[in-house]
Amino acid sequence: MGLTASDKRIEGLAVEGAPVAAPTILLIGGLAGQDESSQMVLNEVRAFEAGKKAVRPFRLLAIPVANPEKSTLQFPPEGVAYRENPESYALWRWIALQGPDLVLIAGLDSGLANALSDHDAGGVGSIPARVIPLQPGILKTVTSSLPSSGAHQELFRRRSRTPQELATQLAAVYGHDLDQPVYIQAIALIGQLRLGNLAEVKKLAEPYADGSKNSLARATSLTLAGHLVFAALAERTGDARYKQLVLNAANLGFTESGEMKESMPFHEEMSDSFFMALPILAKAGKLSGEQKYFDMIRRHFDFMTFLDLRADGLYRHSPLANAAWGRGNAFPALGLALTLSDLPKTDPGYEKLLLAYRQLMAALAPFQDEGGMWHEVIDEPASYAETSATSMVAFSMLRGIRNGWLDKGYQARVDRAWRGVLSRISADGTLIDVCESTNKQKTVADYLHREALLGKDPRGGAMALLLATEMAGLE
Repeated sequence: MGLTASDKRIEGLAVEGAPVAAPTILLIGGLAGQDESSQMVLNEVRAFEAGKKAVRPFRLLAIPVANPEKSTLQFPPEGVAYRENPESYALWRWIALQGPDLVLIAGLDSGLANALSDHDAGGVGSIPARVIPLQPGILKTVTSSLPSSGAHQELFRRRSRTPQELATQLAAVYGHDLDQPVYIQAIALIGQLRLGNLAEVKKLAEPYADGSKNSLARATSLTLAGHLVFAALAERTGDARYKQLVLNAANLGFTESGEMKESMPFHEEMSDSFFMALPILAKAGKLSGEQKYFDMIRRHFDFMTFLDLRADGLYRHSPLANAAWGRGNAFPALGLALTLSDLPKTDPGYEKLLLAYRQLMAALAPFQDEGGMWHEVIDEPASYAETSATSMVAFSMLRGIRNGWLDKGYQARVDRAWRGVLSRISADGTLIDVCESTNKQKTVADYLHREALLGKDPRGGAMALLLATEMAGLE
């Protein structure tokens, strides 16, 4: 459930209770390092687990050694999550997202009990907590009549929302500006279009359509993908001005004489480029009917695959490090799903891209955690569960199920991911654990310690809005 400052895993245990609506108890030991409180927690878990499930009065979570390296703890934690005070942040946000109804702390508590009782942990809600004596049988004194904690009640409210409700809440916060046509703004505006807010999006896009602003004045990979909003407008309105903006972006992959370049520009060897370049090429081909754009898809796909595909089917973010960064795999997932949506099935590259998409979905599937989430580093389960990557992967899987690219067995994964994303977004658009903007890093550790944002975040909000509208069927 987290990593220490030196990237050692902090382990947790879970024992299910009998009734579905049973309260959840969290038992914590070892806040001052492995000691007698750790052994007591283990003994209590074993005794509880030995009893018949049918008579267990609650669900039990436990962390026997919450602070294995004896780091200084601070609650509520301060600094950059999870780069600073990593143990404190790991405990604080993980506890919040479990929503226990009572936290019992054995041994020294480092102020955790009062902090949980007096603050909204992780922005979710307060949780009753107390320090308990180091004596056996403490769990026998806890009954099933506990009231729900504030965190528990808030998580229930969040998870009860329909896709349309979450989309509407997110759309109130995200997708209201296009000061520069980058993918973050574009994806949010596509969400607005799916909700029927065409007039507002057209108004924001008009300076680019009428030529008063140059959409490629500061061309980067981000602006290539940003032109997806113009593609969406072209499809909805038939306005040739939007179509021309899309073609202008896609044409950056060709020389002045019309020959394909080695790859689309601005990729910087990063796996992001599967999303930044491929879907806009597919839109250009669809809108123009010109085969050259579909041909460029194959060339760029092969170029990026050579650079970033790992032997296990996951993607490294760049050749600098073999790290399977969360969004570094979510970008290829989303890019392939969007590209396949527009690429003709008769195209020579269709089967290759479809196979790559299926292989990536299969490679990602085993790394989804029990809460439905994919993590900041995909194959490090103790790295933090990352909201934007999970939204992108879940969208990609759902698009695949509905188009027959994936079997319906993936629906359970989408449903779990949706529940996880719902849990991490409040009604006012605040998100938990969205990785900060990330260029290529040199080591796996660099990715593990990227800041996890808590608050309103345009990137995470846009991707969650895209997922919510897809879940609602608002294509």
